[in-house]
Amino acid sequence: MAFCLMVSVGAQAQTYPSKPIRLIVPFPAGGATDIFARTLSQKLAEKLGTSVVVDNKPGAGGTLGSDMVAKAPPDGYTLLLATSSTHSIGPNLNPKMPYDAVRDFTPIGQVGNAPSIMLVPNSSPAKTVQEWIDYARKNPGRLNYASSGNGTIVQLTAELFKSQAGVFVVHIPYKGTALAMPDLISGKVDVLFDSLPTGLPHVRDGRLRALGVTTAQRTPLAPGVPPISEVLPGYESTTWFGVFGPPGLRPELVNRINTAANQALKDAEVADKLQKLGIEAVGGTPAEFTSMLASESAKWKKIINERKISMD
Repeated sequence: MAFCLMVSVGAQAQTYPSKPIRLIVPFPAGGATDIFARTLSQKLAEKLGTSVVVDNKPGAGGTLGSDMVAKAPPDGYTLLLATSSTHSIGPNLNPKMPYDAVRDFTPIGQVGNAPSIMLVPNSSPAKTVQEWIDYARKNPGRLNYASSGNGTIVQLTAELFKSQAGVFVVHIPYKGTALAMPDLISGKVDVLFDSLPTGLPHVRDGRLRALGVTTAQRTPLAPGVPPISEVLPGYESTTWFGVFGPPGLRPELVNRINTAANQALKDAEVADKLQKLGIEAVGGTPAEFTSMLASESAKWKKIINERKISMD
């Protein structure tokens, strides 16, 4: 019986995939995650030898689509392109989420990182990260930062900065960073940690000053901007993108999909499209992805608890 079972499992792995794969994106069409999914799915389909259909299932901040994958059959035909918000931040903000971010998914691989950029008005006296920290320390409670709302990666990135820099800066939540941009440019807002693709054009046009990026090292996405970690060692905040399967997905299928994803990410066309989106192609093993997930969750849980951050 055991031998027959082994033969059956091996045969299934050899024939996989035998039908189209559904890649669920838990966010609306047209956003960064959706564009990433469509860019990746084309090459992923070539590597796997079957079509990969992107299926947008937005709702509840990414929870709806993620939960669909958590409850899908573990056969490799339903996958999820998730982000920091669905698996590192959301579970630590909302104890009533319908899924457990660790128990209810099988990590397949990290596929990308999207850094943020620290922006200040041209009128700011600070020309560097260290000068801004010194300025904030001399004016406790008098400076402010904008975010795209409570509990967002933008707020958490700023709060992580505040925690490590030891500064007191007031939070002003907006309904999206685009709405905060005019106030930042005019000087009503003192700092904003915006996503690289939406923030960098304002720097290139001379409307804002960039002090640092939130990657651990310098990034080719913004080669002239130093990482904040050069001033605050260990500081890092990026939006990661990763592929998951349902719980119980067999290792041979995980490895097959992971290998195909890594091959797709090395494709020059994919890398170029992602760079234009402000995303670094990452790749790596399932084990590396699992380790990163644990580290990210612990980091944001600590900040959320220490700073008493909520979605309200």
